[in-house]
Amino acid sequence: MHCESPIKRRLSRKIWVGSVPVGGDAPIAVQSMTNTDTCDVAATVGQIRRLEEAGADIVRVSVPDMEAAEAFGRIKQQVNLPLVADIHFDYQIALRVAELGVDCLRINPGNIGREDRVRAVVEAARDKGIPIRIGVNAGSLEKDLQKKYGEPTPAALVESALRHVEHLDRLNFPDFKVSVKASDVFMAVEAYRLLATQIEQPLHLGITEAGGLRSGTVKSAVGLGMLLMDGIGDTIRISLAADPVEEIKVGYDILKSLRLRSRGINFIACPSCSRQNFDVVKTMNELEARVEDLLVPLDVAVIGCVVNGPGEAKEAHIGLTGGSPNNLIYIDGKPAQKLTNENLVDQLEKLIRQKAAEKVEADAAVIARG
Repeated sequence: MHCESPIKRRLSRKIWVGSVPVGGDAPIAVQSMTNTDTCDVAATVGQIRRLEEAGADIVRVSVPDMEAAEAFGRIKQQVNLPLVADIHFDYQIALRVAELGVDCLRINPGNIGREDRVRAVVEAARDKGIPIRIGVNAGSLEKDLQKKYGEPTPAALVESALRHVEHLDRLNFPDFKVSVKASDVFMAVEAYRLLATQIEQPLHLGITEAGGLRSGTVKSAVGLGMLLMDGIGDTIRISLAADPVEEIKVGYDILKSLRLRSRGINFIACPSCSRQNFDVVKTMNELEARVEDLLVPLDVAVIGCVVNGPGEAKEAHIGLTGGSPNNLIYIDGKPAQKLTNENLVDQLEKLIRQKAAEKVEADAAVIARG
């Protein structure tokens, strides 16, 4: 029930990764990367399908050699999501996956080799309508830039990116996106801010090698949050040493917090204290797990007492305020019914699913009316 995001996004060129628009006025795309052996087709397909269920818009797959390229082709036939092939050094791998239906090529033109090899890859991409992602990383800067700057810096990342951009500009190929990732939040943020003023193409955001589930989530939220608040960013990947599905969940949570994407339940919950009239933490843990399958955007407030409960509940689609002897449920901002602590999660889940179904029906009616 909150208003639209006040963020004014940077205007960028729109490209298409398969059926997914990236840049321009398109929603910020959420993506992840498989961590299975690409040659294990069944495992990789299974992981991509789990990522799709979690809400991924795009998935990247590493293609280190020709055997993996052939496996990529078989994977592509079995999944629905657009796939990005991550390729380094061997331009022939890029040419092969282009034949096999890749939706985007993640390369650095500078490490593909001679000009004729870069041209061959670009012409294949142009012929088949495949965009390119230039991916610059602080951990793999060119040797001359390492020598020039002494260490990775925002300026070094941007200079590296612009070198690769120049390759594509020379070949009159504008359909690309760029990332300038670093594990250091300040370095990455400054690099993206610098680059955003120098090119029109969409930017792929990420804090690379951010860490494990907890620490990586925090670093990513801080870094990407600063950039997204500036209106910078057209697609995001949260890099976690964790199940890739968690990257999608965290990505959506970041975007939901800034009102840039809506998917599933947006919970507002208090951290709990001795005033609570029910076990807030236990209730939230159970409730989040139970309604994870719901994709309808709803605001649900779960507050343990009457200090902040009524105020938060009135702003949510469904709000629970702890009270004695009974808790109070608000529906669309108005007091609706009282609930005891007995079977509280069961009752809440029922109300949430009912509200979600009503919202789906109402949205369908609006679409039908044109």
